[in-house]
Amino acid sequence: MASSFAPPKLADFILTEKLGSGTYATVYKAYRKGDSREVVAVKVVGKKSLNKASMENLLTEIEILKTVRHPHIVQLKDFQWDSENIYLILEWCSGGDLSCFIRSRRLLPERVAQRFLQQIACALQFLHERNISHLDLKPSNILLSGSVLKLADFGFAQYMSPWDEQSVLRGSPLYMAPEMVCRRQYDARVDLWSVGVIMYEALFGRPPFASRSYAELEEKIRSDRPIELPAGGRVSRNCRDLLLRLLDRDPDTRITFAEFFTHPFVDLEHMPSAESLGKAKELVLRAVQKDQEGDRSAALSLYCNALEHFVPAIHYEMDRIRKDALRQKVNQYVSRAEELKALVASDNRIIFEEARSSRDILREMCRDQPRWLAALDVASAAAAKEESGMEDQDTLDLYQQSLGELLLALAAEAQGRRRELLHSEIKRLMTRAEYLKEHLKMREAQTDVSMDREPFSESVRSTCCVQ
Repeated sequence: MASSFAPPKLADFILTEKLGSGTYATVYKAYRKGDSREVVAVKVVGKKSLNKASMENLLTEIEILKTVRHPHIVQLKDFQWDSENIYLILEWCSGGDLSCFIRSRRLLPERVAQRFLQQIACALQFLHERNISHLDLKPSNILLSGSVLKLADFGFAQYMSPWDEQSVLRGSPLYMAPEMVCRRQYDARVDLWSVGVIMYEALFGRPPFASRSYAELEEKIRSDRPIELPAGGRVSRNCRDLLLRLLDRDPDTRITFAEFFTHPFVDLEHMPSAESLGKAKELVLRAVQKDQEGDRSAALSLYCNALEHFVPAIHYEMDRIRKDALRQKVNQYVSRAEELKALVASDNRIIFEEARSSRDILREMCRDQPRWLAALDVASAAAAKEESGMEDQDTLDLYQQSLGELLLALAAEAQGRRRELLHSEIKRLMTRAEYLKEHLKMREAQTDVSMDREPFSESVRSTCCVQ
């Protein structure tokens, strides 16, 4: 292992404070000699500490990091060696690691956890397309640079095709998938389990199998009991669904990579990126046009869709002046969307009256169909809640529950007047459900615009700067 006293010397860099150390390596903060004074992290691996397996791991890490370039993966700038050590010169990340960030906050708000998850998913999608598995995903191997996450420490990473299997124990027990801990054959899906554990820890402040000893940990992991979320832990339905599907003990029924990348909670389409602002502007121009044409409902829908891209655009913008200007502009669009919502709500009163009348006729025509009647009662309950101003997730759930039953009924119903009425009722309910979805998105956008004022990295920089 590298010396724990004076840092080693490199021709092009000045190594300063030690940031951390592990079994085989020590990481230092360093400056490039010359005018640039570029700050880097140098991972120093003592040759004497390496056995055959750890040397192979190191060579694989260098090979992988040499070939990948991605905004959410730590960049390997160079590697060197001398008679005693091997040196990996890595991108400097000033915000410490995700483990320290979570500890400093105790737990993270769901929207912050989601932003971080999107970045992890984006990096994993890039690696998965190249048949690379990390195999040691954990908060301490995820670094922060500002509010940007970067996967690091590819010491256990492997090139693994979807059909490749391994049985070698790799990674950290708290974050290992059950099939790995139990020394069964495993494949790339172990990374998905690890993402689930990281997400659980971010939301609830501790990993699902927090234990006092390895024996206790292994017993919990080997158990057949399904993972349960902490009592009182309040998360959205999409978040809960993703967590439980990631933390499925059986890799064959665990969420797949394709399902993970397209899951509504991951929502990669609305991840903060360089394209976010362009997408938002395009949608808002169409919203303004519809607004000028007097099509209030279409304008409201487009404003809401634009906000889904404006919020990540604000998050992506690093310049404080441009960020504040963008936030002010977005607040103007939110205000106009609120005005349109009030006008559309006024129009909706007539729609509710017409829907009630039509639903009563349909109810009379399907007295021989108890499931239809039950679904129509649910639809009436949803409409009553919305009309009274309860435009929340519970109301949306009622609409969706009713639609699920009525769509099945429509598929089985023969041509005729009853089918026509049923089809019209389904169209009305879908319109209401879409309207509610947009309302909820707009409310989230307003929350996110204000939440983005919080500087993620500054609060932990003074206490946590380990690479």
